[in-house]
Amino acid sequence: MARKMLINGESQPNEEEAHYDFDLFVIGAGSGGVRAARFSAGYGAKVGICELPFDPVSSEVNGGVGGTCVLRGCVPKKILVYGAAFRGELEDARNYGWEVSEKIDFNWKKLLHKKTEEIIRLNGIYKRLLTNSGVKMYEGEGKIVGPNEVEVTQLDGTKLSYTAKHILVSTGGRAQRPTIPGQELAITSDEALSLEELPKRAVILGGGYIAVEFASIWTGMGVTVDLCFRKELPLRGFDDELRAVVARNLESRGINLHPRTNLTELIKTEEGIKVITDHGEELIADVVLFATGRAPNTKRLNLEAVGVELDRTGAVKVDEYSRTNIPSIWAVGDVTNRMNLTPVALMEGTCFAKTVFGGQPSKPDYKDIACAVFSIPPLSVVGLSEEQAIEQANGDTLVFTSTFNPMKNTISGRQEKTIMKLVVDAETDKVVGASMCGPDAPEIIQGIAVALKCGATKAQFDSTVGIHPSAAEEFVTMRSVTRRIAAGSKPKTNL
Repeated sequence: MARKMLINGESQPNEEEAHYDFDLFVIGAGSGGVRAARFSAGYGAKVGICELPFDPVSSEVNGGVGGTCVLRGCVPKKILVYGAAFRGELEDARNYGWEVSEKIDFNWKKLLHKKTEEIIRLNGIYKRLLTNSGVKMYEGEGKIVGPNEVEVTQLDGTKLSYTAKHILVSTGGRAQRPTIPGQELAITSDEALSLEELPKRAVILGGGYIAVEFASIWTGMGVTVDLCFRKELPLRGFDDELRAVVARNLESRGINLHPRTNLTELIKTEEGIKVITDHGEELIADVVLFATGRAPNTKRLNLEAVGVELDRTGAVKVDEYSRTNIPSIWAVGDVTNRMNLTPVALMEGTCFAKTVFGGQPSKPDYKDIACAVFSIPPLSVVGLSEEQAIEQANGDTLVFTSTFNPMKNTISGRQEKTIMKLVVDAETDKVVGASMCGPDAPEIIQGIAVALKCGATKAQFDSTVGIHPSAAEEFVTMRSVTRRIAAGSKPKTNL
């Protein structure tokens, strides 16, 4: 049976499918790969997929169906965030009449066991999703040996070779380590999610999502945390005003911040790991976490040998349809280093399946994608930051902010402000950015994201009746302009 494929958005007759073992072979069964495989099979394609054997800690020989997010990223991280948040909740409970003992015990091994049980369950669910979709699964390491040929090395070393009309690379990324003396003494987020013993003292290097989230997690579990980062504030790339609030909250929760600081050496001692900073400061830790970014996982795929172009970071270069320079080879997710978020990989996988097998040329839309940092309390944003809006604006930019003590804190006595911000194009009245740092921020911003995607104006926000009493109602009651930035202005800060 001949099937029609889309080439550059145009439908063209395919060669007889019997010419290939598969219509599609996917290397990497993370979020994007599984989505693309399932949806392609749903369109009638014959699909194969390979993935490394499951292990909570990834390596060149270990992975697992479900990928980083499900097994050693977002999901287990969020479980630990829930666990860590109870410390503050229990502290706050006292002023609400709960007689909570001064000494509260935390059993790390119990939570670790429950976390591992959950990711094993999810690994099984993802396998069943593929099987129920008719996708053929192979356990082993995949690499590309030709424009239409893949090789899978199984656990016993046996090599299997398959041909495919289309090959999709979705191998994600892997944590990077800075090359400093003693770097082998440090761990990455993979190991941090599966530590056998909870440390008493931790030093974290990095100022991004992972660093900030683990600082919150470990502090909530009673660990003394020192957070070292190169900039003046953590979370580079987010709105500067919100970054300052996050930093203040981290400090108020007991985290020791070391801005404009890098690590130069780690030394094993009887007391623990001695950490030397570039200021000559010495810290002692039981665990040092490198949260210094992730690199595309392409080294062992043989991509360059078959002519697939990579960028300087090792990411697969693709066009707006996720196609490489080799017409039969495609890539989605973090391996392309476009926007490294799980829901984005899902979107790219969906668009790939629609384009290649669904007869619907579909480009991923990266505008107004909401995201969150699950610090305690969390930060969430959608659209443009104030700094981005000013840089891109043709006219004036209006900024509306609200900073307040959450109602819950008025009784608990916790000194931790919530901040909300709307950024508006003065000429069109369109809301171009929204951000929040405070309890439930991701849940609230997800709803705001729908409004931005629909092109909502500030007048429409203002005409919306709020839910009272709630923090979320502040987004529809910010009437007064906090500041107006004239066209052509430069952002005030670049921290």
